[in-house]
Amino acid sequence: MNRSCWIRTALCWLVGSLSAASAHAVDLPRVFSDGMVLQRDRPIQVWGRAAAGARIQVALGADRASATAGADGGWRVELPARAAGGPFTMRIDDGTAPRELRDVLVGDVWLASGQSNMEWPISQSADADVEIARATDPLIRHFKIPKSWSGTPQWQLAGGEWIASSPAVAGQFSAVAHFFARELRRSEGVPIGIIDSTWGGSSIEAWMDAATQGIDGEAQAALAERLKADDERALAQARANLARWQLPADDRRWNAADLDAAGWADIAVPGLWEGGGFNGMDGIAWYRTTFELSAAEAGRGLALGVGRIDDTDTTWVNGVEVGTTESQYNLARVYEVPASALRAGTNTIAVRVTDLGGGGGIHGPEEELFVQPGGGARRPLAGTWAFRPAQVTTLALDDDKNQRPTLLYNAMIHPLQPLPVRGVIWYQGEANAGSVEQAMAYRQQFPALIRQWRTQFDAPALPFLWVQLASWHSGGDEGDTSPWAALRESQTATLSLPATGQAVAIDIGDVGDIHPKNKQDVGKRLALAARRVAYGEALIHRGPVFEGARFADGVALLSFDADGLAARGGDALQGFRLAGADRRFHPAAASIDADRVVVRSDAVAAPVAVRYAWSDAPVDANLVGASGLPASPFRSDDW
Repeated sequence: MNRSCWIRTALCWLVGSLSAASAHAVDLPRVFSDGMVLQRDRPIQVWGRAAAGARIQVALGADRASATAGADGGWRVELPARAAGGPFTMRIDDGTAPRELRDVLVGDVWLASGQSNMEWPISQSADADVEIARATDPLIRHFKIPKSWSGTPQWQLAGGEWIASSPAVAGQFSAVAHFFARELRRSEGVPIGIIDSTWGGSSIEAWMDAATQGIDGEAQAALAERLKADDERALAQARANLARWQLPADDRRWNAADLDAAGWADIAVPGLWEGGGFNGMDGIAWYRTTFELSAAEAGRGLALGVGRIDDTDTTWVNGVEVGTTESQYNLARVYEVPASALRAGTNTIAVRVTDLGGGGGIHGPEEELFVQPGGGARRPLAGTWAFRPAQVTTLALDDDKNQRPTLLYNAMIHPLQPLPVRGVIWYQGEANAGSVEQAMAYRQQFPALIRQWRTQFDAPALPFLWVQLASWHSGGDEGDTSPWAALRESQTATLSLPATGQAVAIDIGDVGDIHPKNKQDVGKRLALAARRVAYGEALIHRGPVFEGARFADGVALLSFDADGLAARGGDALQGFRLAGADRRFHPAAASIDADRVVVRSDAVAAPVAVRYAWSDAPVDANLVGASGLPASPFRSDDW
């Protein structure tokens, strides 16, 4: 045999051997990997895919189980429950290509899900450097599921790996989930595994299956395929638009008044850059435009409105920085420009926009874009501006998928079945608080999601804990109508389900930031709820809960289920409103009388309804229990 024939024969043998091996190799769910945490005190479910008819042997310590792969390759075994401990090695063997998972722990596994406030990393939270340095406990482990979507339920996750906590990696962990895990490590003393399945801006509909929502699953799958095709066309257009420039290594001079922007693109402002031919782009881009001033106007200074910017901007006039705002996608920017930055004639505006997820650019109502010289009228700035990308971090069209029914459930929750977990922590609802109608619909959607997930995990009493929406000025609060208050009420109503708990957060939010940085207290309050609901400890885990109101002699007498009543900081009670038969609410004075709160208002002689903390951002509401935990917002009416 000559040398070339020998090489061809050897290669054919090698390829054939590799093909045979891969055909019989065991394919495990990605959550089964080195460093994983298994749920203690529950039978251990192990499943995967292999060649049809393959005999699978699974071993964990001295425990053994076996199964035969079905015609579709699927197999599943059950190992006996174990107490907390480890590390162990799990061996999965199909007779040809065994796999070993090392450093496996047995403890408690919690699924953390929801939108951006659950996703929010330690690195962007309060005291980030201190908290990252403290993250030295390797028995806290995180598994981050990447953002992914599908029109049909998937058996496999798109990615992910188990990572033990350490200062080198903890900055990217979910802050709420990590602080929750840290509290449980102290109280339970067992390894804690967090499975982080989150997507910022996601609606609850995206996390529910088709059947629960009464949706035609096949039609939804067909829609998803059309979305993928549309996305590819849009991405091709974005790539073509980006190809006209070589992205710079340094964009620092793009703020200069004399910059030649002749080669820049035209873009409509207001309007996200996705609608201007740059669909799917996340990163950094610049906007430029000009306005005219007389000498007298330039000498008086002016107010500059550059609209709402998704997410972060720095703005210059004639090369002078006049303002910067970080991570405020829905805040209209108005910057004061001093006379020293202005000139008679043409003046140049440059805006550097950073967006790392979702829509990007200058958006909002046209009237929020203006120049207003001192003492003068506003002049509109809406129209065609110059635009140029400076840095592209990602180019993908996933951003709107987090609002579409079933897509996230199919790819980010369904593949976890039937993994035993200790419970769920959930922080979501902002995306469903756009209107009172949405918020009221949540009253049916949220318990439906909980029941569905409990069915998937074969755990009818699976502890399900959530964070009630924090205080934030959403812009939708109108008098007695508040979408955020209505959604909080829907969340509270879901406590009627067994094995549920709620962490109230109206006192630890940030009215100017939908992403409050204090995640430590959120994690602590969720852990208190877990210790009571999931672990059965006899402790105070919530603030006063409204039980009812009685109206007599011109006052409202309110009763509570509470460990005592107090006003935070010892101040006078605030946050109460009363209404008479005309259904018009007025601010009211309130006082504590033993185990009751007495509410009265000179404007309401004969009250028939009372509300507490009934607004998007009830920062003045200060009723707490003896433990210091806040009372949840409530109302006695159903108007």
